[in-house]
Amino acid sequence: MENQIFELQYALDTFYFLVCGALVMWMAAGFAMLEAGLVRAKNTTEILTKNAALYSVACFMYLACGYAVMYGGGYFLEGIEAFDLDEVLAASAENGFDGDSVYSAASDFFFQVVFVATAMSIVSGAVAERMKLWAFLIFAVVMTGLIYPMEGSWTWGGNDVFGLYNLGEDFGFSDFAGSGIVHMAGAAAALSGVLLLGARKGKYGPNGVGALPGANLPLATLGTLILWMGWFGFNGGSVLKLGDAASAHSVAMVFLNTNAAAATGLIAALATARVAFGKADLTMALNGALAGLVVITAEPSTPTAAQASIFGLVAGVLVVFSIVALDKFKIDDPVGAISVHGVVGFLGLMLVPVTNGETNFLGQFVGAATIFIWVFGFSLVVWLVLKTVIGIRVDEQEEYEGLDIGECGLEAYPEFTQAR
Repeated sequence: MENQIFELQYALDTFYFLVCGALVMWMAAGFAMLEAGLVRAKNTTEILTKNAALYSVACFMYLACGYAVMYGGGYFLEGIEAFDLDEVLAASAENGFDGDSVYSAASDFFFQVVFVATAMSIVSGAVAERMKLWAFLIFAVVMTGLIYPMEGSWTWGGNDVFGLYNLGEDFGFSDFAGSGIVHMAGAAAALSGVLLLGARKGKYGPNGVGALPGANLPLATLGTLILWMGWFGFNGGSVLKLGDAASAHSVAMVFLNTNAAAATGLIAALATARVAFGKADLTMALNGALAGLVVITAEPSTPTAAQASIFGLVAGVLVVFSIVALDKFKIDDPVGAISVHGVVGFLGLMLVPVTNGETNFLGQFVGAATIFIWVFGFSLVVWLVLKTVIGIRVDEQEEYEGLDIGECGLEAYPEFTQAR
């Protein structure tokens, strides 16, 4: 009887993991639509190509070496061992059948690989409209094969940071679903690239910040809502199991808090934009929803619904002022990715001790600093090498004409841009 119950729990947890992974994979569509909506029409095909290609690169590199770097095991060369129920039962019996390892290892890999792609998608939007496609994809190889897996090994993998200290054991660092490990890491890589790239032509001038509006706000809205939906898999799947009452309750609270933070994030950003700019800015509202999602990702299981809503409100206000501040420093981010995922990702990490008594602010700060310094520093080196060897920015004429023609040879909206 005990074995039958265990098999049922194993099946439930594995299936839940796979469904959540599929939801996170669907976030790739959300990022693609969001970015396609917020860039100008002449750069739409190129941004879509980047998003489809980076997902594929991330999946291959994490399979080839990234998972091994992060967790010390992999499937690329060894293959997946045949399922042996007796071995699984024996391993779980050592833990008293407490549910720590009651899902397929292959499902764990699938769930982790879509997180890697999410981190890389953050970079895509920030460097949009002026980066060479192939320079970006080469960077994606390094980011998904080494940079992200290395910092992931120090956090979720439980390894020491270059043998110096252990974030979990020494500092009690906690990041439930990746506000720092995924989102701030992606933003750090993006920031290093943006600083070397420089701003788009016409963005900043003697008269201040120039408006370079996106071509398709319906697509941007659709992308945000897809991301909102996919985030339930992102945060909910990070509970890691479903097949017992306590875990099911935790999943429900994670879903509830994730949705609450996103909703209040949008409301706060929309209201802040109305006060600051005199208009209900849709792009700020969309980024507010994403900010709410990012801030709650660090710890969605311990807050009450009211606390999650407050966190979302704070994130929604912060993201508006962060986007404005980056423009004042002439850091050109077409989609607001650095603010949404970086600034708010850091906020999410620092809010964890408010509801999780097992953590502390020093530990969270040390963890955030470790992630940022590693990802930003290593990414900067990679971008510099690429800039020296092949260049990372398209020439001025190609930027003026649009990357769709120069990089991809076809336009997303030809009937609107070509004479008939």
